[in-house]
Amino acid sequence: MFEIVKAAGWPIWPLLLASVISVALIIERLVALRRSKIVPPGLLQRAVGEFKRGSDNSRLIDELDRHSPLGRVLSAGLRNVNTSREVMKESIEEAGSAVAHELNRYLTTLGTIASISPLMGLFGTVVGMIEIFGSQAPGTGSPQQLAHGISIALYNTGFGIFIAIPSLIFWRHFRALVDGFVVEMEQQAVRLVEIMHGERK
Repeated sequence: MFEIVKAAGWPIWPLLLASVISVALIIERLVALRRSKIVPPGLLQRAVGEFKRGSDNSRLIDELDRHSPLGRVLSAGLRNVNTSREVMKESIEEAGSAVAHELNRYLTTLGTIASISPLMGLFGTVVGMIEIFGSQAPGTGSPQQLAHGISIALYNTGFGIFIAIPSLIFWRHFRALVDGFVVEMEQQAVRLVEIMHGERK
């Protein structure tokens, strides 16, 4: 494997760096974007029940804020529960947009790696081809040597595509996951507003 990397030339090193970054981001997002961590089940019902009991609401709101992204959205609503419905919804929307931005963290980098890896691989192949044909003096060199040089140059393109495929798959998966979480948090926030304003039980 190391011999292939050496033979492919310097353009493969940025691709290796991109592959390491891509793997690290995929692992980090797999850990961070777990449903139990983002939208814990039963959190809305527990928060509403404890808030209505009213033992220590300020402490409850602080705990919710630190609990999870959904907790942060709900705590923003509960802080403004004594205001009008519109003000409560606005505070929830502000918290929701901040949470959505945080959930999308690193996805732009992963998407960029998925997009540019094939181009970086193609660039490496072009550089390799230029070096091969530039070193061939007229009337010298065998077709076998030329074919071997071209196959080595194509390692860059193959490696670039190899990086891009899983990066693109996980980027699309994480984007769909985040969109689903955002919709779920919006629905629970709407329920919170309706419960607190006496329109739903």
